[in-house]
Amino acid sequence: MSETAETVVEPVTRLPRDARYFEIRREIEEFLYDEANMLDDRQFNEWLATLADDLEYFMPMEFNVKFGEHARRELSTRDKQMSWFNEGKWTLGKRAEQILTGVHWAEEPLSRVSRLVSNVQLSAMRTNDEGELEVDVSSRFLTYQNRCEYEQYFFVGDRKDRMRRTADGWKLCRREIRLHQNVLLAKNLSIFF
Repeated sequence: MSETAETVVEPVTRLPRDARYFEIRREIEEFLYDEANMLDDRQFNEWLATLADDLEYFMPMEFNVKFGEHARRELSTRDKQMSWFNEGKWTLGKRAEQILTGVHWAEEPLSRVSRLVSNVQLSAMRTNDEGELEVDVSSRFLTYQNRCEYEQYFFVGDRKDRMRRTADGWKLCRREIRLHQNVLLAKNLSIFF
């Protein structure tokens, strides 16, 4: 194989798997499980209270690309291309408010949703300018949605979150959702991830 054809893979640096890592991971796992339960139970206002005011909530579109171009071209970028979601807390609040009116065209009748979260790992920890701990977290999800009689959808993917420990507990301050479909198989994206 020629030198130009070889790919240099940087080693993945892992946080030390010590007692602090496992304690913080346990707290964040509980947060993610509570979040899934709140959303499944349609407790949208309670869920919104767990979001940081400066939240970035982003779901890029995924493209089929030529081998070797995945890192550069597989996902749309946040501010330069179209995405499924590029929202903040205010927009998510308005979406939840609309669903709760009972006249949301895509959520009347309301969907039955069940979310599974797994493979939770911490990838970085830092202290922000306000002295709060921020933790980068990766996880996988499987979300089942059923509407009316025969509509059912499965959403599978991974998330890259940033969690912030505040005086009021953990807050989600950034979420990037990768939905592993390049063509959306559902009729809409009215649920939260």
